[in-house]
Amino acid sequence: MTTPTPSTGAAKPQTPEPQPATMTPEPPFVADGRKLLKEVASQLPATVTGLERQMMIGDIVGRMDETDKGKLRALMNYFLLRMLTNNASDIDMGGYGSGGNIWYRIFGSKKADKSLGQFLPDEMNFLVQSVIGERQRAFLYENRNLDFSYMLYLENGEFRRFRADAYFDLDQVALNMRAINNTVRPYKNLELHPNVTRMLSLAGTKEGLCLVTGITGSGKSSTLDAIIDANNHAVDAHIVIIASPIEYVHKSDRCIIRHREVGRDVLGFKDGAVQALRQDPDIIMIGELRDPETILTALEITDSGHKVFSTLHTASSVESIDRIIGETPPNEQERVRNRLADTLRCVMSQKLVPSLDGKRVLAKEIMLGLPSVRAAIKNNNTGEIYQMISEGLEQGMITMEQDLKRLFLQKKISLENALNYANNKRRIQQLLQVNPTE
Repeated sequence: MTTPTPSTGAAKPQTPEPQPATMTPEPPFVADGRKLLKEVASQLPATVTGLERQMMIGDIVGRMDETDKGKLRALMNYFLLRMLTNNASDIDMGGYGSGGNIWYRIFGSKKADKSLGQFLPDEMNFLVQSVIGERQRAFLYENRNLDFSYMLYLENGEFRRFRADAYFDLDQVALNMRAINNTVRPYKNLELHPNVTRMLSLAGTKEGLCLVTGITGSGKSSTLDAIIDANNHAVDAHIVIIASPIEYVHKSDRCIIRHREVGRDVLGFKDGAVQALRQDPDIIMIGELRDPETILTALEITDSGHKVFSTLHTASSVESIDRIIGETPPNEQERVRNRLADTLRCVMSQKLVPSLDGKRVLAKEIMLGLPSVRAAIKNNNTGEIYQMISEGLEQGMITMEQDLKRLFLQKKISLENALNYANNKRRIQQLLQVNPTE
């Protein structure tokens, strides 16, 4: 299969350098990029190290002419095209930990692609810094981390977007990029109870806080995009999305949808949330409740009668509640507990579990803000909530363990993965009638 050529930054073909016998023949423009990396990396003096070395690299990149910048961008695009061809969700490069290799995550497993050869640390430093702008490089040097988005244009006129994170790894610059789907997961594929849909829809409830939680890479953004898309086609409203970075770009239908990327369109999550109140919104989506200020702002917004969606890096509903309360100052926790009890409408905690067909399937725990749950939160009895969820199937609630059992009985996942991905090991063993000593 011939690899498509990216339409941006491709240089005129030149004779490629000889490649090792184990490598697949590459397009000529790839050799141009590799050659340029070797040339610019060789210019660096050995006496300059650490941050100063990265700043020197950034200065050289900034003074490159457009032809050379195009060669490096074409090389990066080639790696991204390989990523798309392999159905990989992520690409990793640069930094000490990469060992000079390009790594891809394919259906949950991250492996080095040895066919792409190895790169010297400074070669990767140049490549990573070549895809960000001058102000972004200054932010990276100051904060040692940079979230940004990247656009890959294809020859057929289509494009793909990537969520990117550049960071330092033992004085070297590393990069992760995650492919953003061009299409939204159909809401019906989430297989949610009508009561859950009512909580997530503006037509069902006009206000309240709804959370999608899970570890990094568990599909939170995809689920939120499906929920936003469902509202977009069902109600007449205004949706403001505040994210770092913006991933899927929604096209306004019945809703007018605003996309505000942190660092580009707005300075921070809290700033974006406060400003959104003056923009006549019905739904505000805050990419992540990552600090006490953003948490308190989200609760204030829901108090004012708006519907708020957001995410947390937590594995269960109870952990999500405890995290929100625990993140706030001790003198605020009683007030936050009461406000959370009044405003929390739904928590969906999810995991992507390896399936028997070699891919991954969504497992989820769902908690609804029923009167019994609200009372447990107010009374600081969150330990009782798990049992409430397990007994609330008719209302639309389900524990992670119950959903893993469902997937196992439907022959979608193995017994081993049902046990491994459970939050409550004792409970999953009871549900599946497994003897832990076996």
